[in-house]
Amino acid sequence: PSRAPSKLARALAETAPEGDRPDERPGAPAGAPGTAGAAVLAYVREQAEAIVALDPAVRRDLPDAVHQLRVACRRLRSALKTYRSVLDRTATGPLGDELKWLAGELGVARDQEVLAARLRAHLADVPRTLRLGPVKARLRIWDTARTGDARHRAVAALDSDRYLALLDRLDALLADPPLRKAAGRDAAKVLARAVRKDHARLAARVDHALSLAPGHERDLALHEARKAAKRARYAGDAARPTLGKPAKKFSRRVKKVQSLLGEHQDGVVTRATLRDLATQAHAAGETAFTWGLLYGREEAAADAAERALPEVWARAASL
Repeated sequence: PSRAPSKLARALAETAPEGDRPDERPGAPAGAPGTAGAAVLAYVREQAEAIVALDPAVRRDLPDAVHQLRVACRRLRSALKTYRSVLDRTATGPLGDELKWLAGELGVARDQEVLAARLRAHLADVPRTLRLGPVKARLRIWDTARTGDARHRAVAALDSDRYLALLDRLDALLADPPLRKAAGRDAAKVLARAVRKDHARLAARVDHALSLAPGHERDLALHEARKAAKRARYAGDAARPTLGKPAKKFSRRVKKVQSLLGEHQDGVVTRATLRDLATQAHAAGETAFTWGLLYGREEAAADAAERALPEVWARAASL
């Protein structure tokens, strides 16, 4: 198991100059400048404003709008979990559930966008002599059908009463934040402790995944590690205004782990899609050769990602 938190703990906990630290005596104003409450609420407000600002862009189908709105939902949900010592879980839990729902509805469109782009790029890399059958046409038909459904689902979510209720919950939380005792304490100490916990959570998941033999169970474990990496990275990002360079370095290293695990998970999803496309091609009397070729390439890429993980993780674990 990783012993990573030692250096990380020193770097994060010692960041703020003594003169910048707030009064930690009982009764210190929970939202006062320099407190954990002020730091966390500033981040929550930033993400809430991003959600509202991106809404029209998603409705107009502007490039990358769905992705950015989904990211804002995920960042906010992660912050509510990571900084649960600052904001009461009984109030933030239901809001987190609604953010998960919205991100999921938006995710259908985003995931299709990423998957289709990946498959198009793979096909473009295949020599003409190995592109057997109407592969481009089959991919185009598959993408058109799924993209239309995904787009409708995203807009329907934004038009729903459930979404409006979510926005009302956000407004209520910011107007009357459910602050806990830790909200009145030194932001640097409270945020550093929360980041360390998320790092330890990530370490446990990576260690578990690496202990498994290659296969389906390891794929699932690596996916869980990826989600933990994303949460840890978002925790570091949220803490950057308070902790400065150590948090920036932390986020950068963890992002590399997240990216590698994300590439692996994209490969898992892509291989499943390639199996479906090959099955459809075979049923239509077409050759499935090209789809099988791409499947093999994806499998090799996934193996390479798994081999690279220990080294990439070692750099993030040694912070």
